[in-house]
Amino acid sequence: MKKILYVDMDNVIVDFASGVAMIPERLRIEYNGRLDEVPGIFSLMKPLCGAIMSMEKLSKKYDTYVLSTAPWENSSAWSDKITWIRKYLGEIAYKRLILTHHKNLNVGDFLIDDRTANGAYLFKGEHIIFGSDKYPDWYSVCNYLL
Repeated sequence: MKKILYVDMDNVIVDFASGVAMIPERLRIEYNGRLDEVPGIFSLMKPLCGAIMSMEKLSKKYDTYVLSTAPWENSSAWSDKITWIRKYLGEIAYKRLILTHHKNLNVGDFLIDDRTANGAYLFKGEHIIFGSDKYPDWYSVCNYLL
């Protein structure tokens, strides 16, 4: 039986800054401090370097799921995240997207997340903090997990 691996989206497999760069300056000003609430922003984002290839490799060894949070005040984020998963991950993430504000309620072995918010700090398995000194990029994460 494969171990269960959850992977966050924003700033883990998705380059949030790439979406910010695509929105008009007026929206950056209007939504200052809450850019994740800009309608459609999640549909503009590109994958982080190495993320897609890493997800493909990891999905062969682990039972993988994308475990993300969508802003409560941005209803387009929910559908944009599904569209992003279909576009960039396709079959390896088919019906494997879980959107929650309580990541700790999911049972599994590993969680790759760049933050401790939304219950990640209470996750019962091993929390791999993406972007940390120990796991700064996908190469280091795959080197550990594969």
